Amino acid sequence: MIFVCVGSREYQFDRLLIKIDELIKDGEIKDDVFAQIGQSNYIPKHYAYKRFLSVDEFKEYQKNADLIISHAGTGALVGALKMGKKVIAVPRLAKYGEHIDDHQIQVAEVLDQEGYLKCVINMDDLLTAINLLKNGDVALKKYNKPSQVVEIIKQFIQNN
Repeated sequence: MIFVCVGSREYQFDRLLIKIDELIKDGEIKDDVFAQIGQSNYIPKHYAYKRFLSVDEFKEYQKNADLIISHAGTGALVGALKMGKKVIAVPRLAKYGEHIDDHQIQVAEVLDQEGYLKCVINMDDLLTAINLLKNGDVALKKYNKPSQVVEIIKQFIQNN
C-alpha cells in the first residue's frame, strides 16, 4: 500500500494528488493508495482518501505502508523515516500556492543527499522514484538520529 500525506496546514497540494490519480488511471501505479489530502481542493478519483486523520490513524497508515509519498514537512518525514519506511518527499512550492516559501526543498534535498529518502521536485520524476524504491533499486539508510530539541532549549535558557 502507498500512503500519500500532504499535511493539515491551510495550503492545498493539488499538484501531487492529481499526479497520483493520473499514474493510477494510466496503470502505472497498481498498488492500493490511500491519501490524507488536508486542505487540498482536488478530490481523488482513483484512490481512497480522507481530509484529516487522527494521530493514531496517521501512524497506522504509516505502519501499514510499503511506500510513503509525503510533502516535505519535517515531522511527517522524520516520523516515517524512524519507522524504517521507504519515503519519497515532494516539497511544496510557493509558486503553486502550496506554501509561503520553498523551505521544504532544502529539507528534502538534505535528507536525499544523506541517503534517507528520494526527493522529487518535478512531478514528471515521481514515477521513476516510485519504481526505484518499490523495486529495491535504491538502498536507503535508516534514520536514527536523536532529537536535539531538548539540547537546543537548554542552550537557549543558559544564554538568556
